[in-house]
Amino acid sequence: MATPDNPLDLALSVDDSRPSSPDVPAESSRSRGRVRAFLDLVTIEHSVFALPFAFLSALSAMQVDGGRVRWVDLLLITVAMVGARTFAMAANRILDRRIDARNPRTAGRELVTGAVSVRTAWTGAAVALVVFLVAAALLNPLCLMLAPLAVVPLVVYPYGKRFTNWPHAILAIAQAVGPVGAWLAVTGTLDGSGPAWVLGAAVGLWIGGFDLIYACQDSEIDREIGVHSVPARYGRRFALHASTLAHVVTFGLFVWFGALIGFGWLWWVGLALTAVAFAYQHLVVSPTDLSKVNRAFFTANGFVGIALFVFALLDLVIRLDLRP
Repeated sequence: MATPDNPLDLALSVDDSRPSSPDVPAESSRSRGRVRAFLDLVTIEHSVFALPFAFLSALSAMQVDGGRVRWVDLLLITVAMVGARTFAMAANRILDRRIDARNPRTAGRELVTGAVSVRTAWTGAAVALVVFLVAAALLNPLCLMLAPLAVVPLVVYPYGKRFTNWPHAILAIAQAVGPVGAWLAVTGTLDGSGPAWVLGAAVGLWIGGFDLIYACQDSEIDREIGVHSVPARYGRRFALHASTLAHVVTFGLFVWFGALIGFGWLWWVGLALTAVAFAYQHLVVSPTDLSKVNRAFFTANGFVGIALFVFALLDLVIRLDLRP
């Protein structure tokens, strides 16, 4: 870790408090700038990657639980998912800011450069957490009761790279919570939630498996600064093989989920396209060539979520009552 006299560490400890100014438009502009910088910090636009599987779980639960779409529930699930993800990203950036400062790939992040202060990041994280808890409370008592448990892996994950070579497994657990929570948001009970746990496990292994690929980019610098990960400990080749295994199991779980819900042929078409996307991301990344890691993330993983959701939605539309 960086030493206390490191200028980067000193800069990170400075907040953005300033004397009040009579120039209201200028202050308003600065406030908008801080909000925009915070949204960049948590990459708010990437929330779209987490939502499809929450919606898939929720709509599947609605199909099982009466066959009618409950639009208010979908809205609250959206708010809860965005709130939880924003909190998780902000906490991750805050807790990792000194590690990020020592990694050339992440040294341009907002908390390192000073574009966002630590105080602003903590404020944003707190607001996002409150939004998540309020949305959970409005859904049903079970969601509110379990909400603190859902937060635990979100907070533990940033610390994982400090004490285990498998922080990717903690991320997998955190990601698995979304589909399970969405199902419980609809049904309000753990009874009959088996399909949600299967889908949650699939999503967790999917994201955890990709995190193994993503972490290969930092394997050398991680070893140098003492950050734990599978690529840093066991090498890139092992990490990529582990990722392939995780995604093979993921695909099997998607098959199982589709069978449990009773999806028709549209689901299986989407799943076939998903198999192509999985194969693509493993073909374009190798232990000696990581230049296409971002393409694998934005193209392949974005496609997996959208393709499965769209084809499942088309199948569900046939059977669901869409009237408000």
